[in-house]
Order: sequence, then structure tokens, then C-alpha cells
Amino acid sequence: MIEESVKIHDKFSLEIKLGLNARRKQQISDFEFNTWIFLPSSLGINPSTYEKRHFYRDVNSNIRLITPVYLLRDIAGEKNTPFTILQKSFENLSADPTRTNSAEYEYQIKMFLSILKSALRDDIAHIIKNTFNEDNDYLIESYINNIQLITAKYRSLRRIINTPTVSKYLLNFYQFGDEFMSNLIEQHTFKLLRDLEKSNHEDTAQIRGTIVAVINKEIEYKKDKGFSVAEQDDPNRNRDMIFRLGLLKKFADNELFLTANKKKDGILVEQVYYSIAAGISMIFATGIAFSFQLKYGNFTMPFFVALVVGYMLKDRIKELGRYYFSYKLGRSYFDHKTKISLKGTHIGWSKESVDFITEDKVPDEVLKLRDRSAILEANNRAFTERIILYRKLVRIFREKLDSSIQYNTTGINDIIRFNISNYITKMDNSDFPLFVTGDDNSVKIIMGERVYYLNLLMQFKNDGQLVYKRYRVALNRDGIIDIEKIKYQ
Repeated sequence: MIEESVKIHDKFSLEIKLGLNARRKQQISDFEFNTWIFLPSSLGINPSTYEKRHFYRDVNSNIRLITPVYLLRDIAGEKNTPFTILQKSFENLSADPTRTNSAEYEYQIKMFLSILKSALRDDIAHIIKNTFNEDNDYLIESYINNIQLITAKYRSLRRIINTPTVSKYLLNFYQFGDEFMSNLIEQHTFKLLRDLEKSNHEDTAQIRGTIVAVINKEIEYKKDKGFSVAEQDDPNRNRDMIFRLGLLKKFADNELFLTANKKKDGILVEQVYYSIAAGISMIFATGIAFSFQLKYGNFTMPFFVALVVGYMLKDRIKELGRYYFSYKLGRSYFDHKTKISLKGTHIGWSKESVDFITEDKVPDEVLKLRDRSAILEANNRAFTERIILYRKLVRIFREKLDSSIQYNTTGINDIIRFNISNYITKMDNSDFPLFVTGDDNSVKIIMGERVYYLNLLMQFKNDGQLVYKRYRVALNRDGIIDIEKIKYQ
């Protein structure tokens, strides 16, 4: 099963997140993802101005593990929790600080932080969406109790590694985890309070004090430990804090990112086909030379001319052969193949390819979902939309994935970030004057906003299922304005 989400990452980038859920009883799971990007011709994006290398420069793909799912109350519990594995790694490190135990200790801290981050997000979302008013106090009280239990349990682990056998360098990993955990709880609890106030929760005034007390307690803890905190009147310190938050986030998240080694796909087959093209051209040139040699003999002018012409044609035949085989390879092979590994174990691979295609190469179902308006269809006869096809194929080996991790995970996330900076260079100014009449029939000028639309038609294939999704991205010279998911019957 493939789960997708498309959102604005920043002003000039959109993020496509693909959740690739591999079935547990299926050894090999294949996922196919095709995206047709329909571009207005006025943007000047075409094969001569926007080559493959430009596209891959604008696209950044990160493959990461889907975070193992735990309820916040389960993390705070006593049995079968991430703390069981985490504590074991602390004990192994203090008893025998080998390179293997050190790496496992660091890995388990990062996995615990990632699991906690996901559980906090889900718990708060559940509280906000809760429709049983009589459960509101219980849910919020449980949230507060759980985070207090979790922080106390994590911080108690310090005494296990506060030993002569554990170096300051290794002890720092625990402290990084403590600081990041404190930031997570502070930020998510602030979000809970803000969302409760936005939703006009009936008991907000009563519970606000309790929630603020939790936030203040965590801020005081950070101050006591020398961790960075936000200061209302100190922008320089806040800037340093934001920088440190980014470093802590990378520290905590990087264990979920899988090792990806990318290389060109089909290199051996490509060289074989190119050799065939060279061989065909050589056969042609040699055939001309031999035929003229037999007829006119050696060291004659016709034989000399035949050699020159044969050499000229040989090069052209070779290049035409390379072009033909490149076209054939493009249909069967991809541009890149990425080997996906977890802790040194090969758990799957990913292939990707991109090409400009003509409308007659687009499936009828995709054109139907594109659903051009009448005026756009009329203009398209003269100003044809450019179409980019981005293909991706991912394979996951379920057994190898399970053997490489101690937690239950459903699969991997493929996070694709697409930068549109190159698409705005030929756009007109976003401000557009419009004329209206006022109450006294006076003429006024108001400024409207000129926008362009990119249409993304996505096709997902997995386990015999075929699903289409359409998104429309509104943008102008100032960046991405909105992303709309288009529903269809």
C-alpha cells in the first residue's frame, strides 16, 4: 500500500511524501510511482532549456524508515516499551564500552527520540480531534502524566552510564537526547495549548494553568542544565538557539534515514548496445572499402574516395545507433538505481527516471483526469503544455528489513522535495491591476494576483492496485501560494 501526502515545504519547494508499506507475509514488495507534471508553455520549460541534470538538481529524495508506532502511554509503561531496549543498551555500554556497544547505545537513543516525537504528535492530534467532551480532562491529564513519567525514566538512565568506563564523548549523546526530548515536550505542549485555544475548547481556562505549568517546569529544567531557551528580548541568543535546534533535530532524526548508494542504471547493457552500434558502423565502412578494393584495386582514386566516404558514414551510423539504443534503453531502464541499506544490510532498491514526453504518449486515463477547461484546451492547440514524466520504482525485501531492526515497522518513507526556482524565471510580475467602480461610480484600481498552475497527476501501483491522484500547485514569482488536492469521481 502507498500513502501519499503533498505539502508546501518552503516558499520555493513542495514535498511529496510516499509511505511504502510492505506486507509482512510477502517477501518482496514492489511499488511503482509515476507522476506527470503538466507545465504552462509560458514558463519556457522544455527539453532544450531544462535537461535531466537540471531536474535532478531541483529534486532531492530522502529514504527513511517509517517510525515504529507506539502510543504515548505505552512508552511510559513498564513492559515491552522502547525503554526496555534503551536501558539494555545503556547497561551493555557501561559494562563493556566496545565500538559495537557504543554504536548501539547511540542508535537506541536516536530511535527512542524519533518514536517519542511521533507519539507526541499523534497524541496531541487525538486530543484536539476528540469528540467526547466528557473525556477531555482525562485525555489531557493522561498526556501530562505520561510525559512526566517518560522524562523521569529517561533521566534516571544517566546513573547507569555515569561510570568510569563511559567517556565524556559518549555521555554527550545522552545529554543531546535529554535536551532534544525537553525541546520536543515544550514545543508540542505549546502546540496543544494553542490548538485548544483555537478550537474554543470549553474548559480551556481551567486546564490552561495546568498545561502552562508543565511548559514552565521544562523551561526551568533546561535553564538548570544550561540548555538553550527562547528569550523575548535577545534575538542573537534566539538565533543561536534556532541553529542548535536544527543540529539536535539532525542528530535525532538521522538514524531513520537509510543508507542510499546511487549509481547509473543499466551501465553494462548500455555499453553492450553501444558496442553493437560501433560494430554495425564498422561492418558498413569495411564493406564499402572491400567492394571498391575488389573492383578498382589498391592505391586508386575510387578506392581512396570510398575510404573517406565510408569513414564519414561510419561515424554517422555509429551515432545514430547510439541514439536509437539510448531511446530503447530509456524505455526499459531508469536513469539511476539506488541501493537501500539499513545497518549494512541490503533491504531494497529504488530506481528513478525523468523525460519530457508528448501528449500522445500520455495514457488516456491521465488526460481525462487532467480535465482541461475549454479555454485551456483551445489555447493548447497553439501553446502546448509541456509534460514531464517522473518515474520511480521501489522494491523492499521484507525479511531483510525485519532482521535489521528490533522494532516493528511497516516499511519506508520516500520523501521527495521539488524546488521550483527554475520555473519562475520567465513569469510575469505577480501584481495585476484591476479596475472597479466605487459606491459613487468613481473608478478605482485594485491590485490582483497573477498565478500559474502546475498540475501533478500521480499514479500508484502496488499489489495489483492502481490509484490516481491529482494535485494543483498555484505559484507566481513570489513562490508557491497553495497546493490543492483535486477530487474526482
